[in-house]
Amino acid sequence: MRTLFALVFLVATFGGLAAEPSGPAPAWATAYRLGPGDVIDIRFYGRPELTRDGTTVAPDGTITYLGVTGFSVAGLTIEETRGELEKAISDFYKNPRLIVIPSALSSKSYTLMGMVKMSGIFPLDTPMTLIEAIARSGGTTSGLFDRRYVDLADLGRSFLLRGNRKVEVDFQRLMLKGDMTQNVPLEPGDYIHIASALANDYFVLGSVIKPGREGFTENATVMSAIAKRGGFQPNAFRERVLVVRGSLNKPVVTVVNADAVLKGGGKDELLQPKDIVFVSSRPWFRAEEIADAAVIAFLQSSVATWTGYNAPVIFRNGVLPVTPQGQVELQKLETVP
Repeated sequence: MRTLFALVFLVATFGGLAAEPSGPAPAWATAYRLGPGDVIDIRFYGRPELTRDGTTVAPDGTITYLGVTGFSVAGLTIEETRGELEKAISDFYKNPRLIVIPSALSSKSYTLMGMVKMSGIFPLDTPMTLIEAIARSGGTTSGLFDRRYVDLADLGRSFLLRGNRKVEVDFQRLMLKGDMTQNVPLEPGDYIHIASALANDYFVLGSVIKPGREGFTENATVMSAIAKRGGFQPNAFRERVLVVRGSLNKPVVTVVNADAVLKGGGKDELLQPKDIVFVSSRPWFRAEEIADAAVIAFLQSSVATWTGYNAPVIFRNGVLPVTPQGQVELQKLETVP
């Protein structure tokens, strides 16, 4: 696994244009635009005493230079900042010529969490691809398992969030097969989560009393999992409880009639590590109607777990891949009415 990652990294780093996805560069990457937290050095040509190094862009996007206060630079390029600032101080100085030098660009960033050697928030001060971001963090984490070193990342359940949607990236194809079509360019605010292959928890989400993760135990079932999380909420749709299993890109979903199980006439389902049990608050009939909501809940839970607080992310758009038939693979359990 480590050899494969090294190969992918070398291709991404030294392979030139072959490592970059096709298409035009995103608008933000064509020219860096200043924002709160960025630091610039301002030099006045011929007047070294008017140099102001370490000028920080305030939270409201403004700077102060000489007699100009509250000067807005948010959204301006370095060159635009220079030109506008020269105009602003021309009332005080004749034919001013300024040099603006970026010192620390930190207003644009991305977050990389999970099974990487260095996780956290990183500045996006230059165009960067997904594989470059992972390499920048030292690569995925490896460790000793069953007396041999293995990669501890679960690529099938890793994901990239952008705003309110999941970007369709197949981490397995990218990291294991070197498929550079999956090497998407990052954008400011992106959240990358590299899941753990060692985690044996499962998730019980939706209309249950205490949604969250639960440690896997042998012979755990859908019904026992729901019981451990406090049982159903009053508005729970018990006739069709969804179990999402496997890769987030190619999930297999199973339906359990919990109402029939409780009445002694239905079949429960044995759980596997990393399963997502989702209880809807409204009736549904086709798995694809609700599978998306189950994965959304899982992403929110994962983000909250790794960041240590309830992340203020609201997902509104679809996150599951759509097949040509618009279906996800469905494995429906036989139940007795």
